[in-house]
Formats: sequence, C-alpha cells, structure tokens
Amino acid sequence: MANLNETPNANRIHIGFFGRRNSGKSSLINIFTGQEVSIVADYAGTTTDPVYKAMEIHPLGPCTIIDTAGFDDEGEVGTLRVEKTKLAGEKADIAIIVFSATDSGKSNGEMELEWYEYFKSRKTPCLLLINKADAAMKDALSLRDLIQEKTGETAVIVSAKTGLNIDRIKSSLTRLLPENYGNDSITGKLVCDTDVVLLVMPQDIQAPKGRLILPQVQTIRDLLDKKATVVCTVTDRMQQTLAALAKPPKLIITDSQVFKYVYDNKPENSMLTSFSVLFAAYKGDIQYYTEGAQAIEALTEKSKVLIAECCTHAPLTEDIGRVKIPAMLRKRFGQGLCVDMVSGTDFPEDLTGYDLIIQCGGCMFNRKYIMSRIELARAQNVPMTNYGVAIAHLTGILNKITIN
Repeated sequence: MANLNETPNANRIHIGFFGRRNSGKSSLINIFTGQEVSIVADYAGTTTDPVYKAMEIHPLGPCTIIDTAGFDDEGEVGTLRVEKTKLAGEKADIAIIVFSATDSGKSNGEMELEWYEYFKSRKTPCLLLINKADAAMKDALSLRDLIQEKTGETAVIVSAKTGLNIDRIKSSLTRLLPENYGNDSITGKLVCDTDVVLLVMPQDIQAPKGRLILPQVQTIRDLLDKKATVVCTVTDRMQQTLAALAKPPKLIITDSQVFKYVYDNKPENSMLTSFSVLFAAYKGDIQYYTEGAQAIEALTEKSKVLIAECCTHAPLTEDIGRVKIPAMLRKRFGQGLCVDMVSGTDFPEDLTGYDLIIQCGGCMFNRKYIMSRIELARAQNVPMTNYGVAIAHLTGILNKITIN
C-alpha cells in the first residue's frame, strides 16, 4: 500500500538519457537541467544504477530525468546494469539517445540505432543527440547524415562542454510530448463542479499512521481541481454520512476491499466505483483488465496466478494483494490454487506459466511502465486484470459499477 513519502514522481513525464559509456549522458543532463544531477568523470562507467531526479523544466512542466548506465557495459555486473537500463527504458515517456561524435569511426552508431528501434517498437518518442561535437565536428556531421539515412530523423549536434545547441533539446522535447499529456484526469468525465462525491476510505492496518494512501490523495486533488464537493468517511460511518447529506452523492468512490458492503448500502441513484478501478483506467487499459477478469471463471485448483504489486512495503496481516485476494480466490477455487507474488519492479519476462495476472492500481509508477506490463501479457496471451476489477468480479458487481 503506497504512502505519500514513497513516490512523488509517478505522474511526471519521464525523460530518459540512454547511450554508451562515456558518451556524455551525465554531462548533458547536468547542463540541460542546470543542476548537478549526475556524477561526471573522465572514465567510462561512472553511472551504475539509474538516477531519477524530479524537477520542473520550463516549458515541459514536471519531469523525472533518468540517467542510465551505458548500454555497452560489460561483464557480469555490467549485464545487470544493462538490465536496469532496460527497465528504465520501460518507464521512459521520451527517450533521448546520445551518440558520441568521437566514437563514430569505431561503431557507426550500430548499438544506439538498435536501441532506437527498440524504443520505436514500444512507440516511445525518441530524440537523437550527437554529443562531443566540440572535439569532432566533422565526424558529428557525417554521423548525422548516417542517422538521417537509416532512421529518417535529424539528430541534433550538441556539446555538453561548450553548450552548443543545448537550448534546442527543450524545444525538441516539447514537440515530442505525448498528445494531451498532463490533461488526463483520474475521474475523467464522471463528475463536474456541481457534483458531490463521497469517498469511503477504511483506515485499517495498511493505512500509514497520520497519512492517507497515495491513490486517495491523488483522487481528492483531482476532484478538488474539478471544483467538486468532496466528502470523506470511513466504512462504519458511511450510513451516518449519507444521512447528513442534503441529497445522495452523484458518485461514491470506495476502497475495493469494501466494494460489496458499499454497493449493498449505497443510494440507488449514486454511481459506484473504487480507487483501484479508477486507476485501472488512469494508469492501464481498463478494457483489457475487464476482459481479463472474465478469465477468473476458468480458474481451477490447479491454476497459477501472479499478483503484481508496485510498491515494496513489508507484508501485513490484512494485505489486499498478499492476503485478501489470494484468500478470495482459494475460497472459490480450492486451497491448491497457486499464487505467486512480485513487488516493485520485479516482473517476469516469461508469463506463459500463469493463467491470470492481477496487477495493483499502479500509483507508484507512471502509465508508460504499467502499459509495458500489459503489452507483455498481451503478447504472451495471458489474461490480466487489476485488484479493483478482480474484486468487483469476484463479488458479482462488476457489471453494476461505473467504469471510467
């Protein structure tokens, strides 16, 4: 269960810098951002694990800048670093691929172009930079022509040392921003500024002391931005709260764990959804999740289910992913049903051994990363759903709640 202190960056646009060791990625990031984000040294391999830095960059707005290890790193540890770089690539909304003009005669950019094709296959916009032009302008120009021939795109020739064309990076990134980026809403078109919305938020053992969990906070902010009237309550005070309102709320948003209780006790004309279902649409593919929930009916005691939690909190006795959902499944299909659990960025590349994947709401990560998991499941024909959608199906109300 995510809390406020765990991830301030999930809804920012993620911009990743990728390239070989010593191509100048870290130097470019520092001069581009105007901050000492990354350690810079003259030897290759200074950056090991990816560095994530949240900041405001005009005119892009709130961003997370990602500095990565060189994708030509070698050896056993180097291979692990490249895996981390690939994981960072799954999170990137925009990829900046850095070529080095001083290396053009050695490699002709083959590895960089392979990563360009990888990002294009993921529909990730790419900005191509040729760094170190101050040391090899002739080679930079030849490399630009080669890149143009192979990709149809014009790379920007830059120098982190002299500042050449650094100002063009921001303008080029602005043109690559995903359409309507920053205009997405958690609650979509469900409410407007004349509506009253009731949030049912049980504060159980999973809730961080003195704070609200992240999906609740983000949803409240989304509703306040729409000038809706937000009323918050806990499960055992829901009836008293409804009685205190002049009229039933247009929408009730509940924690998925108490879906059935809220559905059984809500006003007839009030729409009902959950935080997790809202995030299923906001961070993932709600249609795919809804279709995936139908695969629950095909489970047996011999089936195998993967539950994927994005945050990495310590297991709790009332944990929804580790305890409650597995208990609901085993109660229905038998105690022999196998449930595997992964958390954080751990997610198997090979999903073919699973009959169903149940993903959490995904508040810890950006939509790009959650969609990468969905595309992996889709490519391997493994049904996938999410916590809220699965619970709604298991309690028999999926066709009766509001899907954004």
